[in-house]
Amino acid sequence: PVLNQVAGGATAKPFDTWHNELGLPMFLRVAPELYLKMLVVGGLDRVYEIGRLFRNEGIDMTHNPEFTTCEFYAAYWDYNDLMKVTEEMISGLVYSLKGSYKIKYHPEDHNSEEQKEIEIDFSPPWKRLSMVDELQKRANLNIPEPLESQEANVYLDEKCIEFGVTCAE
Repeated sequence: PVLNQVAGGATAKPFDTWHNELGLPMFLRVAPELYLKMLVVGGLDRVYEIGRLFRNEGIDMTHNPEFTTCEFYAAYWDYNDLMKVTEEMISGLVYSLKGSYKIKYHPEDHNSEEQKEIEIDFSPPWKRLSMVDELQKRANLNIPEPLESQEANVYLDEKCIEFGVTCAE
């Protein structure tokens, strides 16, 4: 449902509204997650929804508080299955729309005289990276192991402060 009596499904701030006929405060949904997961728990192996979401947060050229998303869940899948289906979906979409896996992107200000052009290649298979290994390589880190240790936690807290990264408690 797009209208809910309880805000939930993500940590984003919801839009609140009023249902005149029922005389109830309502919230516009921020994510379909909870209802889709209930369907999986209820016995449907695979579920998805393409639908509107509403998040009462900032707005700029790259962030709209009202947007459409495709969210899906599948019982018994792991992250490898999710990467595979995401790669197939995105690559297939790009190929269907453009007739090629490669697209041109102009990241510069559209009012600028100079338009830097970047080619993005969505050809499968995509490169798979270990998040921790790549983070250590690109940020020149040496994260202590095991990752769940107090030593790793202190190290990462210090690095977040050093790099100006704010983390939720």
